[in-house]
Amino acid sequence: MKVIIVDDEFPARQELRYFIEKNTSMEILGEFDNGLDVLGFIQENNLDAIFLDINIPRLDGMLLAKTINKFKKRPKIVFITAYADYAIEAFNLKIFDYILKPYSDERIISMLNKLENDLDKESVKGDAIEKSKITNKLSLWKDEKIHMVDVSEIYYCEARERYTYIYSKDDVYRIRESISEVEKMINKDNFFRSHRSYLVNLEKIEEIIPWFNNTYILKLNKGKYEITVSRSKIKLFRQLMNI
Repeated sequence: MKVIIVDDEFPARQELRYFIEKNTSMEILGEFDNGLDVLGFIQENNLDAIFLDINIPRLDGMLLAKTINKFKKRPKIVFITAYADYAIEAFNLKIFDYILKPYSDERIISMLNKLENDLDKESVKGDAIEKSKITNKLSLWKDEKIHMVDVSEIYYCEARERYTYIYSKDDVYRIRESISEVEKMINKDNFFRSHRSYLVNLEKIEEIIPWFNNTYILKLNKGKYEITVSRSKIKLFRQLMNI
């Protein structure tokens, strides 16, 4: 986990470095006192997180954050600043946290632990995606056990509330990953995103029933499962199924 510290005050950088090194395993790649140098650095280096002050010279922290937010791969941003007025604008950029100076030991340590845990989860998730492409299996939890489920045995996936539910012939598994992330993990041509909430295995479709507004109902597993095809997906679905 690689991070940088951006603050134009040397004591502030040193204090934050102390907390990071004492409480985490993060690697600090550098310290910067202006935004322009940071912009050049992150274009040449892979970073996981940036600890960023707002009042810095050459390119202020808010403008720097807005620029970073346009990148395809965006490091997490933690603002650590004496300015409270930018908090709403900052959170609209989907930053990780916003900490006001002077901060307490408890506040900074809590943020660091949360950030490290979050980055750990993303790293594990990325590894799982790469491994699934090799093994064609997903590691899914159920009844306090890990089940190795072959991708070909999956009938469909459903996004519901904050979870994705994965259905096989006789079982259903619930995971926290989004359905878009599951789609990447599966990465198979025979799976089709029939709806923003559904990802269906085309080989498991048994019946296609015309529905209102020129849509379809798909039946799988002897009618046990029924899912819909949205209007925006109809044309592509017909081409795939030669209808």
